Amino acid sequence: MARTQGSHSGVTGPRIRSAALKLFAQQGYAAVSMRQIASEVGVQAGALYNYTPDKQSLLFDLMEEHMAGLLAAWAALEKPADPLARLEAFTRFHISYNLERADAVFIAYMELRNLTAKNFDAIEAMRRQYEDALEAILTDGVAGGTFTVPDTRIAAMAVIAMLTGVNTWYREGGRLSLDEVGTIYWDMVRKAVAA
Repeated sequence: MARTQGSHSGVTGPRIRSAALKLFAQQGYAAVSMRQIASEVGVQAGALYNYTPDKQSLLFDLMEEHMAGLLAAWAALEKPADPLARLEAFTRFHISYNLERADAVFIAYMELRNLTAKNFDAIEAMRRQYEDALEAILTDGVAGGTFTVPDTRIAAMAVIAMLTGVNTWYREGGRLSLDEVGTIYWDMVRKAVAA
């Protein structure tokens, strides 16, 4: 296919993903049309298909990009051996990483229902990797007597849900700094696992 005059793949492709991310987060995947995305970017609707096969692929790509970035950033982070210190590192990492990507996080959680079965399975596998990382910390802590939780899987899911909730209310420049919020949440997580 010929590219629309004036468009550049290195610029237009990222602009399409950025516009789709914003619109999906604001209006919901089902309510957004490819025409709206094209209008936001300033290209003809047909030009979008030079960059993505369809809207479903665009949603999947956004989710996959977010999850891959999250997993890579966590993997790259130097982690202490001590489970308590590692849990604190996870707590602070999750809040700070996701707060900078509020729209991507919202879509990653709220739009799972709109994925095809195959795409859902792929994103769910990536989510499970991240959840498994936290569960491994909790399992190590329980084994060493640092944590007391009846079910490490449920505890991991509860901690992630609590930490992700920061995205819904925190605003930079508010009453508390991000570091202060991280400290308060770390105290709540620590108490939740009876550390």
